[in-house]
Amino acid sequence: MRNLVSVSLLAMLAIASVSGLTGCASPASREAMQAASVTPTNQHPYSVSVRTAGGNETGALDMPSIADADFKAAIEKSIVQSGVFKDVIEGKGSDYELSVTITQITKPLFGFSFTVTMEAAWSLVKASDRSIVMRKAILSSYTANMSDSFAGVTRLRLAVEGAARENIASGLKEISNLNF
Repeated sequence: MRNLVSVSLLAMLAIASVSGLTGCASPASREAMQAASVTPTNQHPYSVSVRTAGGNETGALDMPSIADADFKAAIEKSIVQSGVFKDVIEGKGSDYELSVTITQITKPLFGFSFTVTMEAAWSLVKASDRSIVMRKAILSSYTANMSDSFAGVTRLRLAVEGAARENIASGLKEISNLNF
């Protein structure tokens, strides 16, 4: 009987330890996905509207993901902070339309360092005549280490946010290099 109690107690401790290390998944934060510092080559004196697709909501038992609304908000804030465009307009009526579709996110299942890779299709269209100004697939990655967080699920979320942040920075840099 005593061995059974000891085994049960050890099993409960092991489950509690694993739960503490993994925890519940939380979605990527729009603030954490914002591009930190994009110094534009050109600041375009036009307005832009942003549309995103390809993201997923994060369920309690899922791996951290990027919701379309959060990705869109991170792109819009990054545009405003960088000054790549004069203004961001919601809906119709902008000079340019930016569409960013997440086509692939690769996430590791376990490890001490989590490297997430992300590919997104960036498309910039002039609203007046529907001409394509830029169409480019942008690949980015980010690694979160044990020093970033001991909890695996948090480390994975940090890597997802970092890959999105790098993708946004690269996409806006590409747009700022354009002359139109």
